[in-house]
Amino acid sequence: MRAFKRWFDRSLTAQAILLFPLGVGFAALFRRNEHPVVWVIQGVLYTAAIITFVAVQRRRASRAAGTDARGIVELNRKIRHREVPREPAERATMRRLVAQQLGQIERGRRWLPFWLGSMLLLAVGMLVLGATTGSLAIPLVSAGGLIGLCLWALWMRRRSLDRFRHMHTSLQS
Repeated sequence: MRAFKRWFDRSLTAQAILLFPLGVGFAALFRRNEHPVVWVIQGVLYTAAIITFVAVQRRRASRAAGTDARGIVELNRKIRHREVPREPAERATMRRLVAQQLGQIERGRRWLPFWLGSMLLLAVGMLVLGATTGSLAIPLVSAGGLIGLCLWALWMRRRSLDRFRHMHTSLQS
């Protein structure tokens, strides 16, 4: 399982293999009346958009840290496991990566209330639409899913901040 997870972390192809069926399922769920070929095309488009986003993020992080994309994956694994590198060059690379990631998270903090507010408005809007049409089952599940997504995003943000701050202080000493 560990080898599979490492392959999944390093390989954009592995991520695309997982995302494609999810994209097709997502398209089929919301486009039931469409032909299955349309589902496949939309799955390809969703997969391409997400993989492009991930590749651009990796390239940006690798430029900021001064290493390649595989090095970024390995450094992120070490950050997750709270492993402080011993080599001075690797420490310097990790220090740049941690500073870049902390700065990115801190800059995103000002947009967090707007994102949470828009998600709340979306959830309330779904509930209002459900109440007016008389069907509350799907709006309740959707609003619950949105609230769960927001709580998960806040939890992941806090967890990432804790990891990066810990690594920042470990690299300073």
